Amino acid sequence: MNMMGDPNASRKGRLCLLAKASPKDVARHWAALNMSPDYIVLRSPEIGGVMVRGRAGAVGAAFNLGEMTVTRASIKLSGGMVGHGYVQGRSKDHALQAALIDALMQTEVADRVEAGLLAPLRKAMVASKTMRAAKAAATKVDFFTIVREED
Repeated sequence: MNMMGDPNASRKGRLCLLAKASPKDVARHWAALNMSPDYIVLRSPEIGGVMVRGRAGAVGAAFNLGEMTVTRASIKLSGGMVGHGYVQGRSKDHALQAALIDALMQTEVADRVEAGLLAPLRKAMVASKTMRAAKAAATKVDFFTIVREED
């Protein structure tokens, strides 16, 4: 999906990062921020399923790949900003923290949350992808064909 020119691109990227991040990592970085903003819960964490769809070669006809468990939550800060969190798995705390972070990123503490939580999560995700790619490359087999001339 192309997010060029999309005014919500940075928010989509943040929510994607929070959705894919480990609940333990989010909790650890959140605790290190030592923040406790006032908020009310608009939507209590709910666990449900979503259908994951795919395309063969990213261009073929869409097909249902299977279901995935997700948890969602919504909060409202005392200042009026609303945050939403949709995360993989069944962690209600993770969904609430994602919603809280989403709301805080719309306030004056956004730079602090970016530096103390989102940047380290982004760095860890890049490192994980790099490590997986290196492991996959180490098992790569190059096949070659020897052409034999027939009489």
